Amino acid sequence: KPELTMATKAVVACALAGTAAAFSGLAPVGLKPSGGKLTNQRLQLRSARPEKKTSPKMFETSIFKKETIQFTVAPDPTSEDILRGGRDKFPLVKEALKDVKQIGVIGWGSQAPAQAQNLKDTLAEIGHDCKVTIGLRKGSPSWQAAEAVGFSVADGTLAEQFEVTKNADLVMLLISDAAQATDYKEKFEPLLKKGATLGLSHGFLLGHLESVGQKFRDDINVVLVAPKGMGPSVRRLYEQGKEVGGSGINASFGVHQDATGKATDIALGWAIAIGSPFIFETTLKDEYCSDIYGERGILLGAVHGMVEVLFRRYISQGMTPEEAFNQSCESITGPITKMISKQGIKAVYEQFKGEDLKKFEEAYSAAYTPSKDVLQEIYDEVKCGNEIRSVIMHGQRFSKYPIGKIDGTYTWAIGEKVRAARVEEKIPLNPTTAGFYVACMMAQIDVLREAGHQYTEIVNESVIEAVDSLCPYMHAKGVAFMVDNCSFTARLGSRKWAPRFDYMFEQQACNDLDNNKGINSAMIEKFKSNPVHTAVSECCKLRPSVDISTTGASTAQDDLKFTFRQ
Repeated sequence: KPELTMATKAVVACALAGTAAAFSGLAPVGLKPSGGKLTNQRLQLRSARPEKKTSPKMFETSIFKKETIQFTVAPDPTSEDILRGGRDKFPLVKEALKDVKQIGVIGWGSQAPAQAQNLKDTLAEIGHDCKVTIGLRKGSPSWQAAEAVGFSVADGTLAEQFEVTKNADLVMLLISDAAQATDYKEKFEPLLKKGATLGLSHGFLLGHLESVGQKFRDDINVVLVAPKGMGPSVRRLYEQGKEVGGSGINASFGVHQDATGKATDIALGWAIAIGSPFIFETTLKDEYCSDIYGERGILLGAVHGMVEVLFRRYISQGMTPEEAFNQSCESITGPITKMISKQGIKAVYEQFKGEDLKKFEEAYSAAYTPSKDVLQEIYDEVKCGNEIRSVIMHGQRFSKYPIGKIDGTYTWAIGEKVRAARVEEKIPLNPTTAGFYVACMMAQIDVLREAGHQYTEIVNESVIEAVDSLCPYMHAKGVAFMVDNCSFTARLGSRKWAPRFDYMFEQQACNDLDNNKGINSAMIEKFKSNPVHTAVSECCKLRPSVDISTTGASTAQDDLKFTFRQ
């Protein structure tokens, strides 16, 4: 058989991946030159990149009582400040927001309905006269949705977005990332009052401004409160918390600018008021790097690609399509992630004995490096601004090329049948599937730690958000539902990177399994001794006692069909 040229190999790789990302400098070994000087500068930089250690996050507050917790021990000991939330802390919100007379929530996407309703309910409960007002575009189809949950023009809680921006003391800008990049500087920032607080739930806007050489106005506060889950979960757990204490979605907070000297307590008051049970500090840059990266990885994109590969693999091994879906997707969204949620990542490994343990270790050994390969590429693309620019550019062509849906494709159509016939207790804990999933999660964690992120952010962005917010919805409604109905930025990321994971798992991890490459003992030992397990254990202690309910009466906007609009 004639040997393929490098050009031909590259074309074949692109076809297999279904995406131009296959031309990455981190292509499989067979696609790299066999010798000579590397031409990809990023690959050279990666090889030389030293591991960065993060400094501990310690913040000051004059209103709330923080705690310092040691999250890890030697060889990577870290302590961080956190704030425990809960309904018993609601009265302190009144002091934290004493100078805030009007909160303007701009937009009605994933986060805005949940956070606006939670704030409104909390402020009413504590007797704070601050008004929460929704700001929308004139003629917005979301107007009726806001009215349906109690916001109205008549009582001044629903108005045109620029009017709300001019009058609010805290402006929570929760429109899509692409719209923020397009409209913030020209349309929103000039309207902000001097001394007002700009509130964000994602650091994307900072990434955009830095990429174009701009910054925020100096005379405003700029703060971040970023719940570690999609909007419907923020609302549902808050509602559950009215009946059972201790429920909620964790949140990070960050203060980018403090023009008034009160920005930290405003941010913490906001986080407590929306029901966050555990709050930790970050920076806007660390947040967008870890968040945009995470949703392209184990939160969404990697799971999408992984299920597609394992589903095909199990069918090729003789399983029926229904059983293949059970052994791949159902195993992930069911027993694997539920066990991680309550007992930690290593608990999954410890469930296996004998031949099943061998299968897990072989799968982990095969999947870890291909996972980290793609994940490092994603992180680099986010950090340097390329991924942010990609989202903005797609936003500009959104009306011409809207995002398609995947729920009608074969894998996910089978999944719908499987969920309809599901017997929860009979969902298998497949050792190969578990090895793939855990390897990818650990690779994502390791990339973040090597980049200098603190453990609270790593565990919340790469573990808790996956297993306590997104996977319960995936389990109830399907991975395809999440891919089709999450935020604009996340949907774009999943479609772009899932094929890369699919390709790398198929061509490298599955190939290693088929060729009986075996167990990488050093890799397994590194997994077992990773300091993150201690951090996960500490975070599990802080975990709310209530599991999210994805069904039943709620004012959460669970279907998320509105997210298909800009």
